Amino acid sequence: MIRRLLVADRGEIARRVFATCRLVGIETVAVYSDVDTDAPHVNEADYAVHLEGSSPATTYLDHDALIAAAKRAGANAMHPGNGVLAEDPEFAGAVADAGMIWVGPPAGILRTLHSKTETKKLVAEAKVPVLPTFTDPDTVPGFPVLIKPATGFGGVGMRVVRDATTLAEAVASTRREVDGEVFCEPYVSNVRHIEVPILADAMGAVVPFGERECSVQRRYQKIVEETPSPAVDAALREELCRAAIVAVRALGFVGAGAVEFLLDADGDFWFLELTPTLQTDHAVTECVSGYDLVRLQLLIAEDGSLPMPGPPPIRGHAIEVRICAEDPAYAWLPAAGTLHRFAVPDVAGAFRPLPQPGLRLDSGVADGSVTGMHHDPMLAKLIAWAPSRQEAARMLASALARAQLHGVVTNRDLLVRVLRHQSFRNGDIDTGFLDRHPEVFAPLLSSVDAVRLSCLAAALAGAAARRAGAPVLGSLPSGWRNVPSGSQTAVYDGPTGPVEVGYRMDRHGELAGWWVRSVDPEELDLAGLGQAPVDEHPPIVIVSAAGDRVVLNVQGIRLAVLVHRVGDVSYVDSPEGSVTLREISRFPLPTPEATESSLIAPLPGAVRRVLVVPGQRVRAGELLLTLEAMKLEHPVHAPSAGVVASLPVHPGAEVDTGELLAVLDPE
Repeated sequence: MIRRLLVADRGEIARRVFATCRLVGIETVAVYSDVDTDAPHVNEADYAVHLEGSSPATTYLDHDALIAAAKRAGANAMHPGNGVLAEDPEFAGAVADAGMIWVGPPAGILRTLHSKTETKKLVAEAKVPVLPTFTDPDTVPGFPVLIKPATGFGGVGMRVVRDATTLAEAVASTRREVDGEVFCEPYVSNVRHIEVPILADAMGAVVPFGERECSVQRRYQKIVEETPSPAVDAALREELCRAAIVAVRALGFVGAGAVEFLLDADGDFWFLELTPTLQTDHAVTECVSGYDLVRLQLLIAEDGSLPMPGPPPIRGHAIEVRICAEDPAYAWLPAAGTLHRFAVPDVAGAFRPLPQPGLRLDSGVADGSVTGMHHDPMLAKLIAWAPSRQEAARMLASALARAQLHGVVTNRDLLVRVLRHQSFRNGDIDTGFLDRHPEVFAPLLSSVDAVRLSCLAAALAGAAARRAGAPVLGSLPSGWRNVPSGSQTAVYDGPTGPVEVGYRMDRHGELAGWWVRSVDPEELDLAGLGQAPVDEHPPIVIVSAAGDRVVLNVQGIRLAVLVHRVGDVSYVDSPEGSVTLREISRFPLPTPEATESSLIAPLPGAVRRVLVVPGQRVRAGELLLTLEAMKLEHPVHAPSAGVVASLPVHPGAEVDTGELLAVLDPE
């Protein structure tokens, strides 16, 4: 039996496994890198072992270091989490050779699944529908086609090619990106991504858990998952589950995993792959089934049989969203920084099946967590479980909109807009949903009046905080003067650019008038801000004003605004939305300006490849170098034709946001 378990992963999945281990009486061991010393998963484990270093390759992905840590901590079992190691046959074999229990499919099965082409061949022989595979690009009979890596899992390296003229170049590019062989298969558009979660034990039992809809994707990565699918009826569900069982038995699979399919509008489906992990979206399955999938996974690893007679009935509807640190201003690249506050209202539970409908939050972070360049940008999963799909979507969107996510830019607005979009509510979704509905990428807070109100609340909260900390005459109202003079003002850099807010107080400390005006960025270096207002706004009564909470009466409607200030940044949350405001100093220090030919790092990361040298002539759009950050590779292209004048970075160098990467002398 498993006595003490080491989880060879971090963040949310480590905390998820620990939660079940505490329930069933298994001791837990965490591992942590230099940057994760105070991470939540470390604090929740019974024991923790430090892995020296910061990068995943030298810590969480180092086979020898992980096995040595398990032995040192006295662990007799290893759980790989749900990342790369869970799919690595070499690691599974090394754990077994070390005499430990491996919580996952055996190494031989993982070796078969690692080859997508071999997996598809075996499943096709078992009469499960599979799309044709072309390993030689010259044999592709028609277009469009999808290029995929021949080994591994996930959407890395996938490209759509629509005509023969670009096929050879696309294949070569994908081979370089994945550093391996690739294959082609017909590209089927307007399809749904459906997966059937399964558990299979060593006794031959295979239990499917309904289906999950994972069609809302960006860059082939899921962002919204739900169960059951709005497109699957009872008959189709039975057909999908039957095909999943056949595929699992054809591959000899044992453990927890998901059989993934493409489903078209006519009800035809094709096998994609069998993912051999407890997937990120397993929480929705737990909600509607009532089963703890981690507990079942542990029982299978102990050579036990599944303690269930067959597929469980589906109870209600569950939807999950992945809250990720991503910056929409920089093409949705992963964002780094300190998470000053992470609070979601009305959460009913975390990391385990809920006893009744509500919100579940599986998070890998807490207030003060630092997101860096080394790991996946996902911060948390928020799940809503309700009697119906409409109720689940409404509950989830409301909780997201009211969440306090301060310090790191996230994809929260995108998720809320997706959940509230009429097409999503109607169940009209497929893998092209985001391409067809670009409006969901707009910021959630678009109301000009809401931004103005946030600016006023931030200014009032700042004034209240200063008065509360005043060493003398702290009881005087903000801005009090013996002789009435000009308005109090503050200048913020907000979502629509620099704005100035001004307000006047009467002798009783009541708000006498207020205004907000946009500021030309060139004015920020000039004196004289705070002159006569441009537009007066409707009267507002200050009900109360403190440093962290301002209550206003706006034309007879009372509104509470929360203000969380960190340094010169105010995070403002209200029923109108959330907005981040950076207060601009009246006397800013001069900063050096980068030349137009300078290429700077859009995010912190490590330089992986440098493909040019100083003095080299490059074309517009040519790939100069790549940055590796949060397990993804980000290309840096030449903005125009020119000559590489300077190249201060080298492979392996770590850079921060805004750091100089290269200088081009344009032609």
